[in-house]
Amino acid sequence: MAIVEAGMFEEVGEIVRSLCAGAFDDLRMNTHRYGIKVWFGPEKPTRGHYEAQVLQRRKVDGKEGLCLEIGFHSEHRTLDENEAELKVLTAQEKKWRKQLGKEATAGEFFDADVWRRLSDVWFDPDLHDSETPFEIASRLADYLLILEPIRRS
Repeated sequence: MAIVEAGMFEEVGEIVRSLCAGAFDDLRMNTHRYGIKVWFGPEKPTRGHYEAQVLQRRKVDGKEGLCLEIGFHSEHRTLDENEAELKVLTAQEKKWRKQLGKEATAGEFFDADVWRRLSDVWFDPDLHDSETPFEIASRLADYLLILEPIRRS
């Protein structure tokens, strides 16, 4: 996997906190070199959470290179749990489609048959551009601010 600047996803996290300031009092996050995971509530990450992460493109479309995936994940142990969690969101598609756009795709996670996602994929992102952390954070904040109220209702 290509080199990702150390600290890039920490910067994403700081921007997400700023963009979501006042919207959630229970926002938590964990960053690593290739991504950020955001969830609400308990100290330990929940199986329903949001991520922005760098993936090998071959996992997504079979081509060489990298991609960036940003959005909601349901990573419960059973397919039924994941389908039920995703159904809550897909049943309210009219509430989020206009804001998230056609790029937002709901379905199976790329390399995990049981997991589900509602996310965007950016192919061959420029991970060294100084604007990239803001672009990632902005899109991740969109998902948080649009989907989390639906999940909580």
